Amino acid sequence: MSNVLSEEKKQQVIALGRLGWSLRRIEKAAHIRRETAGAYLRAAGIAVRPPGGWGRNAAKPAMEVSTDSEAEKPPRQPGRSPSASACEAYRELIEAELAKGRNAMAIWQDLVDGHGFAGRYASVKRFVRKLCGASAPEARVVIETAAGEEAQVDYGTGPMVRDPESGKYRRTRLFVMTLGHSRKSVRLLVYRSSSRVWAELHEKAFRRLGGVTRVVVLDNLREGVIAPDVYDATLNPLYRDVLKHYGAVALPCRVRDPDRKGKVESGVGHAQKTPLKGQRFESLEEAQAYLDHWEERWADTRIHGTTKRQVAAMFAEERPALLPLPLEPFRYYQYGERTVHLDGCVEVEAAYYGAPPGWIGRRIQVQWNAAHVRLIDPLTGQLLREHLRQQRGRHRIKDEDRSQRTPLSTKQLLARAEKTGIHIGALCQTMHQKHGEVAVRRILGVLSLAKKYGVASTDDACAMALETDSPEYRFVRRYLEHNPQLPLSLRQVDPLIRQLNLYRDLIETRTRQENQP
Repeated sequence: MSNVLSEEKKQQVIALGRLGWSLRRIEKAAHIRRETAGAYLRAAGIAVRPPGGWGRNAAKPAMEVSTDSEAEKPPRQPGRSPSASACEAYRELIEAELAKGRNAMAIWQDLVDGHGFAGRYASVKRFVRKLCGASAPEARVVIETAAGEEAQVDYGTGPMVRDPESGKYRRTRLFVMTLGHSRKSVRLLVYRSSSRVWAELHEKAFRRLGGVTRVVVLDNLREGVIAPDVYDATLNPLYRDVLKHYGAVALPCRVRDPDRKGKVESGVGHAQKTPLKGQRFESLEEAQAYLDHWEERWADTRIHGTTKRQVAAMFAEERPALLPLPLEPFRYYQYGERTVHLDGCVEVEAAYYGAPPGWIGRRIQVQWNAAHVRLIDPLTGQLLREHLRQQRGRHRIKDEDRSQRTPLSTKQLLARAEKTGIHIGALCQTMHQKHGEVAVRRILGVLSLAKKYGVASTDDACAMALETDSPEYRFVRRYLEHNPQLPLSLRQVDPLIRQLNLYRDLIETRTRQENQP
């Protein structure tokens, strides 16, 4: 024995040994070298606990302590050195996985699932640390949140998946939503992102969780935040409306402050380094199924390093605190900005929709889907007008937005139509009363039909349109195309007669001027 301890120190070491303390812990508490403490314990007949079993069976007497070599460790393989690691038989496999960039946790999980490895994670971690070396973790501030209060979302880099269109492997995007209280995560893979894909991923995540948090913390990526600002960030309108539909509020982080959503940052890194690192998949469905299996088998059953509790158990406590899901899913729409034209309308997919008076020449926000078109004030977000979808090339204007005054040019055009034919004038008056200024171009079209098919044929077509309650330019045109009443030779007579009448009026005018004194 290299050192001789006082009787007080000797009894202290023996008492700690009987409590099941390891030599390393005794050295730290009593300031005695491990070798000295071990010698006194062996002399007193107390079994010495090897390192690695701290805290296990600490309240039992020393003789009743189950050491790692007896209870915790798997049976030693025959022919293996007592000091050799249980991972030595898998050295080549571990080195190959490390070359792909995978970490110790991922390697241990693959060994358990695919090779029946019976050792513990600590054994693999020590073996990997021996091969690669260890690095000290960086300190982080822990943000505590109440159950059901907050979720954090972010994008990360996903695995390589074969694209069905090109047949080549392409990098996917990994969407992660992590609950702030329980650290339960939902991980989804997509090929590409957009504002609608970003919103749909939130919906899928909420439905997988079975509820909605009150706050969603996100980064300032374009799909969620259009204009970052410290005090009043401008959210993507589609994303804002989706969260409003589910009862959540978006809380963008400050620029270059990723630590505010460190829980989801850790969740992204956990998935990238553990199940997905170095993996390739033949389809997106296969990759998602692999990720879901890992989520259920390993991520949800792990003991979280901060909370020291199982993630699945904490999520079971948090789930009742989540907001309920709405009965109907969100109805998605497209959005954009348009300029109000001189006719008071905006164009959406080749159709025209009337804006309120006073908006000509100004920019306005437009939302549209398969059924409706909504015009919104860009400053206040107030709904200005809502229209049903219209066919391409057609207009839809509310009656209160139509001008009550008829321009002089329109009056002259209507007078010209009345002079051309009785029914032509009546049809043009009806179209103007029904459509307002939008009907001007259609009136010009009716007059052009009179030039092409003749006044008599066009007047008859207009009469038919009025009788059948179809006072539209399209009806007159189709009627003349399918039911020409005059042959081509007679159709050409009418323009000639009108030209002769013009010559006659010109000659009479000149004659009167010459006869004047």
